[in-house]
Amino acid sequence: MDTRILLFTGKGGVGKTTCAAATALRAAALGYRTLILSADPAHSLSDAFDRHLGPEPLPIHDLLDAQEVDLYYSMKKYWGNMRELMLLVFKWQGIEEIAAEELAALPGMGEASALLWLDQFYTAGQYDLIVVDSAPTGETLTFLTLPQATEWWLTRAFPFQKLALHTLGLAVRKTTGIPLDRGYEELRTLFERFQAMHAVLTDPRISSVRLVMNPEKMVIREARRAFSYLQLYGYSVDAAIVNRIMPAAPPEAGWQQYLDAQALYLEEIEASFSPLPIFHLPHLQREVFGLPLLEELGEALYGERDPVGVFSAEPTYRITTEDGDFVLHLRLPFVSAPDVHTHRFGDQFVVQVNNQRRNYLLPRFLTYYDLETTALEAGWLRARFVPRDVGDH
Repeated sequence: MDTRILLFTGKGGVGKTTCAAATALRAAALGYRTLILSADPAHSLSDAFDRHLGPEPLPIHDLLDAQEVDLYYSMKKYWGNMRELMLLVFKWQGIEEIAAEELAALPGMGEASALLWLDQFYTAGQYDLIVVDSAPTGETLTFLTLPQATEWWLTRAFPFQKLALHTLGLAVRKTTGIPLDRGYEELRTLFERFQAMHAVLTDPRISSVRLVMNPEKMVIREARRAFSYLQLYGYSVDAAIVNRIMPAAPPEAGWQQYLDAQALYLEEIEASFSPLPIFHLPHLQREVFGLPLLEELGEALYGERDPVGVFSAEPTYRITTEDGDFVLHLRLPFVSAPDVHTHRFGDQFVVQVNNQRRNYLLPRFLTYYDLETTALEAGWLRARFVPRDVGDH
């Protein structure tokens, strides 16, 4: 089978790593050659498996390998020329050697390292499934800007053109041993690999994101924002996982207020993410680590479903540009125009269909645009946003 990629993300502390590990273990138990790699700088995958993990894949169980990506290990092993190039640039700027060494690990390089490992394993085709335990949602979205960031370094960060760099690089390498020209070519090769991997990650037949959340106000809000942005940039979200749901019967006195709020939040999750498949995981009332508990969690999470399957591949949200305006497209199948009412409320676009209301968090750049018109066409709601006059408040 072709390699499948699953990325798990969510607000820190929601149990993202646990759900990713349980999914990987469940897939391996079903006969899929599986790799799980942690792209979170604050690795907790080894804690989940209760096993020591390193910067290279290690066998954890039958058909299951695990890895915690290490930025400095990755740079030294695979991207030494590029590192020397960046060190040289920083030193030319007058930065001391120790500071330059730290600065060589640029913001986003951790995510870049994980992306390049992912590219390596996907290209090799040695695994049926690769599970990525991503960083919390904010850092996960850095994946989306890596090609642009690398292009900036290629075209603006270096004080010379490619031809001059090649000529100068040969001279520098002969006199100092620093592979300047090779570092530039290595950076360009990385950029090309980023672009290729971006195409893989935005192909819903290959890659899916699974959002993990708890039934809590701030967590749901961040998950909704992540859902909007991931779809906006072309990433397919195929499922939402609601973790740590307390049982309806309170375990002891004093929990009823929490359970009442939880019931409301579960309704909000259904309203916010439907028709996306939503999986529910009960609170096990104990820490989940080690293979036996992860196996139990994986069975509870998927039941008879194949965790490697594509649970949803149809986009429900996207933004396009038309004549200088932005048009928000929302999928609303089986709905007639008279039943739909919309308005904007701050940074949210509110859609009411009969007695059901859904709130969509708008991208921040639409703060400077006004909602002009909405129309329902072929199962899609189109909302046009036009530039706001500078004098308007």
